[in-house]
Amino acid sequence: MKITLFSSKPYWVKWFNELNKFSFEINYVTSACDIKSVSEAKGSEAVCCFVNDDLSKEVIETLHSNGTKVILMRCAGFNKVDLDTANKLGIPVLRVPAYSPNAVSEYALSLIMALNRKTHKAHDRVRDANFEINGMEGFNMVSKVYGIVGTGNIGEQLCRVLKLGFGAKVIAYDIIENKAVTDIGIEYVKTLDEIWKQCDVISLHTPLTPQTKYMVNTQSIEKMRDGVMIINVSRGALVNASDAIVGLKSGKISALGMDVYENETDYFYQDHNGSIIKDDNLSLLISYPNVMITSHQAWYTKEAISCICGTSLQNFVDFRSQQIKKSNLVNNPISLQPSQ
Repeated sequence: MKITLFSSKPYWVKWFNELNKFSFEINYVTSACDIKSVSEAKGSEAVCCFVNDDLSKEVIETLHSNGTKVILMRCAGFNKVDLDTANKLGIPVLRVPAYSPNAVSEYALSLIMALNRKTHKAHDRVRDANFEINGMEGFNMVSKVYGIVGTGNIGEQLCRVLKLGFGAKVIAYDIIENKAVTDIGIEYVKTLDEIWKQCDVISLHTPLTPQTKYMVNTQSIEKMRDGVMIINVSRGALVNASDAIVGLKSGKISALGMDVYENETDYFYQDHNGSIIKDDNLSLLISYPNVMITSHQAWYTKEAISCICGTSLQNFVDFRSQQIKKSNLVNNPISLQPSQ
């Protein structure tokens, strides 16, 4: 009953140890899961991976050869998992579908408010004994139109805060309407173009699919209001970074807040202080005064990490007892398919 946990950090060790009432043996590996580190999991029945771990075809085949029977994703996303290979090899992939929508929606709101009122810049000024407020002008939250793209649990929570808390006008777009959103008086629009054209602040809360990749691009930015603010706490590749930079330079985008970045794997969750950032787009973005980029931490609250670790451990228990929750299973492995 051994689990190898990749991309380990002190907070993962703390919470998994506290919640491991099942006495599973957990092998904590600080390296991300990839073809170079995968051998660390040899002899482990399960691997526990995080959002940026590489679970490509070659990695999963090696895991299978080394005795791994289940992949536990301690996150909601699984776009870096080769599900076809996992299916063929009979390896279930289990995730944590929802841990704390409040954590992520509140973080999106914090980016909106910080970029609006420039509290991060004010803090830096005062630390340097500069009490000048010139350039710190913001706007009343109620005065703007907000567009929420994706109204699952996270998008719904942000809709509630903006509509009921600030009294702002909010419109939403999703391929499936959420009754809880319409019940509080929020209107759904039929196309994304209506979001782009009508909204002062746009917040993205949709999964990454071939249809949503680069939904924010040159063409969509051109349709947006002048001075639009864009927030992305979902998946990095929803935003084409090169196109966003052009929009920022032209002033079309007045502010950009991102807790995710398409090529974040090489940088996020690591300390690169004193090193050269070789990703030109990332280097440019973090240098702009009207851009806030954080290291994929919107999920990181006490309540959320407790839920993530607890659910991941329970997923392993359910796998071993053959009582896997369908809501947590993201693939259709041959080992779970009915015999012909």
